[in-house]
Amino acid sequence: MSETPRPARAHTGTGRDAVVVGGGLAGVTAALALADAGVRVTLLEGRPRLGGLAFSFQRGDLTVDNGQHVYLRCCTAYRWFLDRIEGTALAPLQNRLDVPVVDVDKPEGRRLGRLRRDPLPVPLHLGRSLAAYPHLSLAERASVGRAALALKGLDPADPALDDEDFGSWLARHGQSARAVEALWDLVGVATLNAVAGDASLGLAAMVFRTGLLSEPGAADIGWAHVPLGDLHDRLARKALDAAGVRTELRARVTSLSRTADGRWSVRTAGETIDTDAVVLAVPQRETHDLLPAGALDDPGRLLRIGTAPILNVHVVYDRPVLARPFLTALGTPVQWVFDRTAASGLEEGQYLALSQSAAHDDIDAPVADLRERYLPELERLIPGTRTARVRDFFVTRERTATFAPTPGVGRLRPGARTKAPGLCLAGAWTATGWPATMESAVRSGVSAADAALHALGRPRPRRLFQFEEAA
Repeated sequence: MSETPRPARAHTGTGRDAVVVGGGLAGVTAALALADAGVRVTLLEGRPRLGGLAFSFQRGDLTVDNGQHVYLRCCTAYRWFLDRIEGTALAPLQNRLDVPVVDVDKPEGRRLGRLRRDPLPVPLHLGRSLAAYPHLSLAERASVGRAALALKGLDPADPALDDEDFGSWLARHGQSARAVEALWDLVGVATLNAVAGDASLGLAAMVFRTGLLSEPGAADIGWAHVPLGDLHDRLARKALDAAGVRTELRARVTSLSRTADGRWSVRTAGETIDTDAVVLAVPQRETHDLLPAGALDDPGRLLRIGTAPILNVHVVYDRPVLARPFLTALGTPVQWVFDRTAASGLEEGQYLALSQSAAHDDIDAPVADLRERYLPELERLIPGTRTARVRDFFVTRERTATFAPTPGVGRLRPGARTKAPGLCLAGAWTATGWPATMESAVRSGVSAADAALHALGRPRPRRLFQFEEAA
C-alpha cells in the first residue's frame, strides 16, 4: 500500500527552488551546480543509491562494479565532477597513453602490440606507435595515417555527418577490414558502444578528433581504483549533503505537472513538491512518460532513440594470472580485460572483469553458455589462466546501457531546454555532442543547471563551468 502523499511545500516566492529527478551522474551534477549557485535543491532518486548505471554492489566479500567504466584526459567535465566530489585521487589517469593489444591468432611471443603516445605534438605523438604497430601491415599503417588526417578535417557538428555511418566512410578512405578491427573498432566499440558500420560518422569523428587528434595527452586513460560506489554514491552523497541538497532515495517520481501559479508540482508515492524549476535527469523513455504536453515539439522522437547493451563477465581465479592492469584483444570475442582485484577487496587470487560492448549476441545468453564461451578464450589470451582454478564466474548485464549511436540519432537528441518554462532535460542521451559516456552525462547535467538558472533568473557562476574553458 502506498503512503499518503505529504502536502505540497509552501511557495517561498524566491525563485530559488529546484527539483532534480534522477540521481545518476547527470542528476547529481545538476543538483551540485544548482546548489552551488544558491538554489534550494531536492534530488529524487527511485533506486536505493546514487550513481545511475555506474554503480557497485556486494557479492559475498567482493565489491563489484556493474561494469568497467573509464574516462580520458579529454573528459574535462567528468574530471571537474571528480574534483567537485573530492574523488580525483581515487580515479587517476595514466601518465601517458599505453594500451597493450594482444592478437591471439599470432604465435606465442609475437602477440603483443601497443598503442602509446610520445611527448610530441599532434599528430606526431602517435607516429612512432603506429609505425611499429605489429597488428597491421606497412601499407595498412600508412593508410590509417591518411584516414586520420582526413578525419581531423571533419566537423563533428556538421549535420550531414550524422546521416552517414562510420564504416562506409572508413571504406571510402581505404581502410581494410583488418584496419577496422585492429584499430578503429578497437577504440570505437569501447567508446561508442557500436561497431563502425552501425555508428554515426558525426559521433565517431567527435571521438577520434577529440581523443586522438586534439592534444597529445587527450587519450590518456583513467579509471576508478576503488569501487564506483565509493565515487558516484558515497562521495557524491557527501558532496550533496555539504552543498545543502536534500536527497531522497527510493523516491520514484510518478507525475509532473504545472500548478495554477505557473510553478511545477512533482509527485512521488510519498510526497508532492511544488518548485520553481525541474531537471529531468532520467532515461529517454522515462522522460517521455513524465513530459507534460507541449514540452517538446515531437516527444515521440525520444522513443526513436535506440539503446545498446553492454555485457560484463566477471572471473575470480585462485591465483594471479595477469600482470598488467588491463589489456585489449584481437582474434577473440574478448574485448577489454581489467584487473579489479584490489578495487574489489579480494585478498587472495585475482579478479578479472571483461567489458563487452555492443554485446547484442551475448546479452541474453545463459550464464552457463557464457562460461563455456569465455573461459576458453581467456585461456587462449592469458597463459596464466590455464593452470589456475576458477573460484567464481558471474555476469552483469546492462541491456539498455547506452543510447545507440546510429546514423540519424543526432536529430533525435533534445537539448537541455524545453518549451515548458523551468523544465530542463539532462542525461547522456541528450544533445551533448558526445556519445553515451560519463563525460556526456556530466556535461548534460551542467547544461541543464545552466538552463534552469536562466529560467530562475539566477546568475551563472563562472567557477561552476570552468571545465568548458579547458575543453
